[in-house]
Amino acid sequence: MYRSLSKLARTIQASVPQTGNEASISGRTWLEASIASCQSVGGSRHFAAQPAMAEEPKWSESQPESLPFTSSSRRTGVVAVKVGMTQAWDKWSMRIPLTVLWLDNCQVVQVKSEPSEGYTALQLGCGSKRDKQLNGRQLGHYRNAGVDNKRKLAEFRVSQDAILPVGFELSAAHFVPGQFLDIAGMTIGKGFQGVMKRHGFKGQPASHGNSLAHRAPGGIGACQDPGKVWPGKKMPGRMGNKRRTVQSVWVYKVDPVRNLIYVRGQVPGHKANFVLVKDAVMKQSHQQPERPFPTYLGPSLTNVLTAPTSEKDPFDYQDA
Repeated sequence: MYRSLSKLARTIQASVPQTGNEASISGRTWLEASIASCQSVGGSRHFAAQPAMAEEPKWSESQPESLPFTSSSRRTGVVAVKVGMTQAWDKWSMRIPLTVLWLDNCQVVQVKSEPSEGYTALQLGCGSKRDKQLNGRQLGHYRNAGVDNKRKLAEFRVSQDAILPVGFELSAAHFVPGQFLDIAGMTIGKGFQGVMKRHGFKGQPASHGNSLAHRAPGGIGACQDPGKVWPGKKMPGRMGNKRRTVQSVWVYKVDPVRNLIYVRGQVPGHKANFVLVKDAVMKQSHQQPERPFPTYLGPSLTNVLTAPTSEKDPFDYQDA
């Protein structure tokens, strides 16, 4: 089993107040069930026992410093695990559907620089693997970086002033409540599907002479001219299992203690899948709240941060 997930479940149980409040009890029960579900869904395909910690991280000698955020600055993203979905209610009793993302030991594994690779980027790793699950080159890559074995690697382009040292661990405090994110992941595979399920076709008449063609796509070609089926024609085929990005996802809550990020709405992929999270590209700097740059470098936070709710009552409206 995945020791990191078990450790997170124990942390969740200890951090949630042990009171008679039904909301606290239900929230704790849901998170414990979600973590258990991640373990059962992932199995050996996603998770493994956590290896021993590295002796000494390389970045301990030179800590990064906080810098001012400029118009040309570009922060790094993170690799997170999709835990599942839950819900919350604001002060106006409006329900907010939430997806929970978990940053599982997300560290900088490699720094790509302009002189050597031709571009500036950070390679991040998330999760853990045992030594026997990796080949020699992969083991050497992690040993040279002085970090634990990682389950998932991803690159994020950054500006020159946003470079972080190798071995630095990113936490959920990298993001702030109220900001917007772009989240990319692999969608759930649906297999080979017809045009009604895959493209939302209406289908053909259910009676009046129709035989065995109720869900058929109908005509797909033209006349002798052009005499072919145009590329991109909507036809039956494989559905899902593609990389998709949900843009401008609103961050509702950040839990730095358990490294959890609560975002509004859905996120691509199954539970226990890895997703890539970064600042929204469709939002300008003045449309985002103040964010730590290059990342959060302050003392460890012990409280949960929640985005402020609107002061306008959504149910207060006037008839025309």
